[in-house]
Amino acid sequence: MGKTITTSENQNNVAVEASLTQEAKESELLTISKQKWQWMANKDVEKLNKLFDEKSRFVHMGGTWGKQRELDVIESGGIHYKKADIHEVSVQVIDGTAIVLNRITLLAVVGGREVTNNFMVTEVYINKQQNWSLGVLSFTKLID
Repeated sequence: MGKTITTSENQNNVAVEASLTQEAKESELLTISKQKWQWMANKDVEKLNKLFDEKSRFVHMGGTWGKQRELDVIESGGIHYKKADIHEVSVQVIDGTAIVLNRITLLAVVGGREVTNNFMVTEVYINKQQNWSLGVLSFTKLID
């Protein structure tokens, strides 16, 4: 004889399923974010081009600009993101938008000079047709 599922049990099952889905999204975003740092270090503009949304914005200490300029800056070495040491990372998913916060120490070459800075980096991702694209990448310098 089959088991009858009560409304309460059904709601609990839905809550557990939603929680697993949320964890899967968060895990996927953490992987994407980590890969992004490696692609930036490798100057892999082909992969970054696919990740960056057409309307994406990039906020740096020296200014703000869109997707094509960011790709050009990376490819030319105007900013070479050599290594991002990630100290903390968190993910918050709100419907089809995700906010990833990274507290990092970034080793970079900017204008031919090697520099190290501590940043809180805000990444905003948008889920479009089951794929995450980067909408905002913003660097906030942390005071040591």
